[in-house]
Amino acid sequence: MDQWFNLYRASHVLEAHAIKGALEVEGIAVRLNGEGLQSLIGELPVDLLQVTLMVPVEERSRASRVIERYQKRQGNGWMCGRCGEENSASFDICWRCGHDPEEE
Repeated sequence: MDQWFNLYRASHVLEAHAIKGALEVEGIAVRLNGEGLQSLIGELPVDLLQVTLMVPVEERSRASRVIERYQKRQGNGWMCGRCGEENSASFDICWRCGHDPEEE
């Protein structure tokens, strides 16, 4: 029997699908739990309408790194470890020196 891990609670179905796509690009299987409840908006408390992304237990570590990258992009930006330049959260690599923080 497959064991699944509750990886992330998305605040809405669009966020859930964006993250699901990022995980699938990495070859990680994903299940969405609660997606069908969106039709009950107004009938249920908002916290019950969140969509939970589930991944196989053995993929927990890799999937967590994908979530960390996603959350970093949602933040206010990041400081380059090589040149010290402040970068927008939307940049994957430093705009000034081309450094990739994922390689640190």
